Amino acid sequence: MSLVLLGIGLVLVIEGLVFALAPSRLDDLVAAINELSRDQRRLIGLGAVALGALLVWLSQG
Repeated sequence: MSLVLLGIGLVLVIEGLVFALAPSRLDDLVAAINELSRDQRRLIGLGAVALGALLVWLSQG
């Protein structure tokens, strides 16, 4: 359970830094994401899930 809380905490810190340090760049990023097709966004999401699962698996070994 503590690893889950650690992971959630790290995600919140990283995402919070984006909002705090570069809010205008975040607007640009959202606009760029809106220009992608749904299939492209889906593939990016699946790639992020796969990479995250790989990193979790590697961290356990």
